[in-house]
Amino acid sequence: MADSEKFVRGYPIVTIFHNESNLYSVIRIKIQETTENYEDKEAIVTGYFPPLLEHETYTFFGMFKDHPRFGIQYHVNHFRKEIPQTEQGIIQYLSSDLFKGIGRKTASKIVETLGENAISKIMNDPNVLKKVAGLSNEKALELSSSLQEHQGLEQIMVTLNQYGFGPQLAMKIYQTYRDQTITIIQKNPYQLIVDVEGIGFTKADELGKAIGLVGSHPDRIKAGCLYIIEHLCMQEGHVYIQGEQLLDKVQYLLENSQSDRISFNDISREIVHLVEEGKMIYEDGRYYQPSIYFAEKGLVTSIKRIMDQSEYKDQFPESEFLLALGGLEERLKVQYAPSQKDAIQKALSSPMLLLTGGPGTGKTTVIKGIVEVYAELHGCSLEPKDYKKEEPFPFLLVAPTGRAAKRMNESTGLPAVTIHRLLGWNGTDGFEHDEDNPIEGKLLIVDEVSMVDIWLANQLFKSLPSSIQVILVGDEDQLPSVGPGQVLRDLLSAEVIPTVRLVDIFRQSENSTIIQLAHEMKQGKLPSDILLPKPDRSFIKCNQNQVVDVVKKVCGNAMTKGYHARDIQVLAPMYKGPAGIDRLNSELQALFNPKTDQKRELLFGEKTFRIGDKVLQLVNQPDQNVFNGDFGEVVSIFYAKENTEKEDLVVISFEGTEVTYKKQDLTQITHAYCCSVHKSQGSEFPIVIFPVVKGYFRMLRRNLIYTAITRSKEFLILCGEEETLNQGIKRTEDKERQTSLMKRLKSSFGINIQVHQKQTEQSRDEEIELSVEAERMAMANISPYDFMD
Repeated sequence: MADSEKFVRGYPIVTIFHNESNLYSVIRIKIQETTENYEDKEAIVTGYFPPLLEHETYTFFGMFKDHPRFGIQYHVNHFRKEIPQTEQGIIQYLSSDLFKGIGRKTASKIVETLGENAISKIMNDPNVLKKVAGLSNEKALELSSSLQEHQGLEQIMVTLNQYGFGPQLAMKIYQTYRDQTITIIQKNPYQLIVDVEGIGFTKADELGKAIGLVGSHPDRIKAGCLYIIEHLCMQEGHVYIQGEQLLDKVQYLLENSQSDRISFNDISREIVHLVEEGKMIYEDGRYYQPSIYFAEKGLVTSIKRIMDQSEYKDQFPESEFLLALGGLEERLKVQYAPSQKDAIQKALSSPMLLLTGGPGTGKTTVIKGIVEVYAELHGCSLEPKDYKKEEPFPFLLVAPTGRAAKRMNESTGLPAVTIHRLLGWNGTDGFEHDEDNPIEGKLLIVDEVSMVDIWLANQLFKSLPSSIQVILVGDEDQLPSVGPGQVLRDLLSAEVIPTVRLVDIFRQSENSTIIQLAHEMKQGKLPSDILLPKPDRSFIKCNQNQVVDVVKKVCGNAMTKGYHARDIQVLAPMYKGPAGIDRLNSELQALFNPKTDQKRELLFGEKTFRIGDKVLQLVNQPDQNVFNGDFGEVVSIFYAKENTEKEDLVVISFEGTEVTYKKQDLTQITHAYCCSVHKSQGSEFPIVIFPVVKGYFRMLRRNLIYTAITRSKEFLILCGEEETLNQGIKRTEDKERQTSLMKRLKSSFGINIQVHQKQTEQSRDEEIELSVEAERMAMANISPYDFMD
């Protein structure tokens, strides 16, 4: 480090805050020496470091900054512990809590034997401890190891700082590798991509270049190959990459990062090595990540195992089925159409059923019929309380998100949970249920299957007993899963599972046009009356710079009519920009939940969380029964000085489930006045506001727009540019997801793909069309135009 580098040297008085997970610390120190223009005798230092010993001297390198709430703080980039210079100082240091099993007596013997240079002697040659009488080999080894770790941290942090890693990322690297840090990053810096979250190929490649790993170095090419295949699977949803794709993209990546020419032969050689090492899997010209490959194959195996059941066919005579269905019609005072009866009967006589259709086509009606008739025919109670503690409830209703599960519960009256909760996911060690510990149940219904990626689908199906009946429900025209695969679409295309496609609209009142709009958009059409006011939808023309003002005006008028933030959901496809999610959230927070002297708030980064804020969970927290995509509300904020944990705390209620977050955990949540269309999937809202402007255009696709407008239950307000909306619904996915699930399923069931494809048109002619009398939607004589007065 440069001699001119500014520092503050002193000893800790008290540790105000220390986060064990990422080592972020806030410490008050007594200043002994400083090169900073700072006259106080004490200072607050903040940064990433392990627990520091009180009254031991440390030198901190960084700069003073004025925090808007906590005042002047010294932000530390790196630090070092000063080695004691006196015999008493060394004895006190070695007998501290840092070195287990070394008391003051033993520490005195070490100093007596090795002198005032004891620490440096041990660092240079741990074998010198053999000279200390009475010190066991075990204690000597533990002492030298701990000393290397604590004294070596300074060297590691300085080295990482020189390589361009900031203090937080440097500490994360150190936590991963400890005293092996320098060895690993100098041997193969690309290992950091795999082991350390937050380090991508570009950062690792900069480090590789600094230590001489350039051009066609094997480690560099391998890292590029693994990065490309993971990037395309996670960002574009592919299950595999074609060989030619892989070569082209890896070559572009490596040559774009450095000027050296990289040949296809060099890349091909390392791809072969990666396959030999089991880090990639090759099959018929396709390259897979191992976990995705085995998930896809495993899903096919599980589906075949369940579909091979024969006990359900002709299990009940038709007369019994009709009697049970008639009793249900009498109880519910409804009359099922012949096609609906056929759909329910097919579900009850098959191991599996795929049920798909757009909004208003009656999926819930059919599902309720399946559950009720199943219970009647099997003599099962639909009341969980009627079952003994050791007797499992036979009906399992699940969905990918908590919000979608809640909707299932409300529509069927039966318990419903997330897929993760059903499988007992604990967030760290994996899932409680798998093929060796299957779940117990007789009938499983999975809603919103379009959101399920290949990993979760495999985990779910391998955890199912062979005797279970499965109903998979979803809308094939919605956005595919965020993770790799397109499970619902592939299951439908394979045509190996009995399928019911609902095409006729029945959930529509005389004045409801949202569902009609959705079905026209699904066909790539924009209604000629899109700009005309309708009782339940409207279109406000504006440009990108006017979006925020328009949205605020609509929301403000809705509030005057008694609507709350939880009733109104603004959706947008992008986070940045003048009409992005971040800007809209900031403006809408000020509108829905303005700052007052009475409302507590907490600043976290650039966001202020305030009591009453509408927020969104971004990661799964299975131990708290809160999952990615759940909406909540901030109900309490406790400041550090007010609680025994001495930390700022935020309490959020998710549909009555209260979860407490420490300040450093607030990365798990964000404001939800506006959210992405992906995050809204599986949810419905009374009022949806969806801007469509040119600034979003690279994200606008038919399935995204369709997903957005079908989130609305009562009112839909579109705003933006008609031509942009028109162009957006005509755009389908630029690149189809590359998956092999459909082919694997056909092969598993012995279906010739080419012959089967010729039969597709005929089979689609036989789709079941359902229609039932319309359910009237209560509009209360309110129009979206009422929100714009």
